[in-house]
Amino acid sequence: MKVTYLGTGAAEGIPALFCNCEYCKSVKKRGGKEVRSRAQVIVDGELSIDFPPDAFYHGGVLGADLSAVKYLIVTHSHMDHFYAHDFILRGYKYARGMGSPSLDIYGNEETGEIFSECTKRELRDCVAENIRFHVLRAFEKVEFGGYCVYPLRARHSSKDPFVFLIEKDGKRILHLTDTGILPEEDFAFLAELGGNPLDLVTFDCTFLWNDAEESTRHMGLSGNLRVLEQLQEIGLADRHTRKVITHFSHNSAPSKKSTKRAERLYGVIAAYDGMSLEL
Repeated sequence: MKVTYLGTGAAEGIPALFCNCEYCKSVKKRGGKEVRSRAQVIVDGELSIDFPPDAFYHGGVLGADLSAVKYLIVTHSHMDHFYAHDFILRGYKYARGMGSPSLDIYGNEETGEIFSECTKRELRDCVAENIRFHVLRAFEKVEFGGYCVYPLRARHSSKDPFVFLIEKDGKRILHLTDTGILPEEDFAFLAELGGNPLDLVTFDCTFLWNDAEESTRHMGLSGNLRVLEQLQEIGLADRHTRKVITHFSHNSAPSKKSTKRAERLYGVIAAYDGMSLEL
């Protein structure tokens, strides 16, 4: 499996859209890998986790072929993770020579409502016929295109948000954004499911070094380590499991020096826009 982190920033991006804090001003000057767009991950070029308003940037600047995406799984309906308006452009005279004419979107009921509301005025029939929306339920497995996906409950502020366990060809990915520390029912489900240790865990690290209360809807490194410990206790993480931190807020000032320190101390990989891993 090839996993590409197209966007690694939180909702406001880095530099934040309307911000003139010292960190954002410094990033505007430096540019480079500290510029972070909104969250999107592509697996094997055909499965997208979330679809932000920055998807255009991911295609135009980072070179992602979004027309080749066959499947889209959506964590929740917040705009930075699901920008439904763009799907009116997936066909007709706006898109020629597409890699995959059809797209299957999987998300909760609220995400489906957002899709319908945002596209009902401009979605042409010839585009709509090639897009199918499927409602997900927590802990109910779905299978498509050789993937097996388990939606787990996230701890976030939207209605029925998800994180995902994704399996394909013997590889296993646990994708944990946007969420605080996972609810116990997730660990219980994973423990009962069992199986080989995870090949990759992607952690919400919005707060990075900043402390966050357990009840919050995101995590920092302290929360990431707590989740990792529980995954190790149930046998789903070991020394071979890759640990990626992402979804950084400008408020945590995720500079190169700061993220390198996290990598050195905790053995994590700090994602940047466009980073790819082969599993």
